[in-house]
Amino acid sequence: MSQSTPPARGAATLHDVAREAGVSLATASRVLNGSTRKVAESYREKVQAAADMLGYTANLSAQATARGTAAIVALLVADIADPYFGQLASGVARGADELGLVVTIAITERDPQREVRLVRALRGQRPRGLILAASRTDENDAAGLRDELDAFSATGGRVVALGRVAGDIRSVPVDNHVGAAALGADLATLGYRRAVVVAAAVGIRTSDDRVAGFTEGFTGGGGVIDEVVRGGFTRDAGYEIGTGILARGLDEGTLIFGVSDVVAIGIMSAIRDAGRQVGGDIAVAGFDDISTGRDIRPGLTTVRVPLEELGYRALHAVVDEDWDAAQPPLPLEVIVRGSTPPRI
Repeated sequence: MSQSTPPARGAATLHDVAREAGVSLATASRVLNGSTRKVAESYREKVQAAADMLGYTANLSAQATARGTAAIVALLVADIADPYFGQLASGVARGADELGLVVTIAITERDPQREVRLVRALRGQRPRGLILAASRTDENDAAGLRDELDAFSATGGRVVALGRVAGDIRSVPVDNHVGAAALGADLATLGYRRAVVVAAAVGIRTSDDRVAGFTEGFTGGGGVIDEVVRGGFTRDAGYEIGTGILARGLDEGTLIFGVSDVVAIGIMSAIRDAGRQVGGDIAVAGFDDISTGRDIRPGLTTVRVPLEELGYRALHAVVDEDWDAAQPPLPLEVIVRGSTPPRI
């Protein structure tokens, strides 16, 4: 093989690699772009050596043409700043790494029409799978989403959603209702009798399931839900709503349940800024068990969702042909910490 140097300008092309290796363009493509056709080992070594010397990077579009899909899994999340999605993405990435796949992350900002646009854009990359991790709604999908998902599937990609979904999309369930009911029942057992729930907008399935489950468990244990206040799924929403609740007056010993840990952490900050105490004065509980909730003081009572395992399972729902759709949801666990000390 000649000792030529990489092109002076621009990235090396497949033509450059083929010329450097002394093979046909078709042979170079079969080696580097994922064709299933076999190439003699001597040619494969020449092509790989030329690619390494020239700094060639395989064209994902070319690989998608050769394989039908690219070695990419797309993950759509609502908010990358939320540790919930970070831990989930970690599990997806772990599974992808084991299989030689690349994960690309897109952020919906909880905007249904933005989600449609992102799916359309990602479809052009022909990823192997698409994981929808943002919270679904009980209302009709955003205009055009169903068509985009159908088109994605028609080109060989697989759609997986977290939580229950309608239709033939694979889903990885999380039993939010059961987990929240267990939390409500345990807190009632600890002696709490009055609670305020801070939730997302009506129709967000994750939030609605947690509200319904917590209400069932807490009232079943003798507690009363004084109010359900709706807002967002963010720390700032929890802080704003918590500030408003406290300004109206809140009796000592009242429990505030935030439907996610980040919401609950915002509520805890509002309690402190109002000159009240978290735990002994106003109790707070969340849901998810993000790492931040373990580190703050007092520690946050919550429901542990195995987020990394959830992401790992979602990745395998994309790639496993014999994936078991009937497998039970991952187990959730109530974790009681200092933000809800016993009142009996």
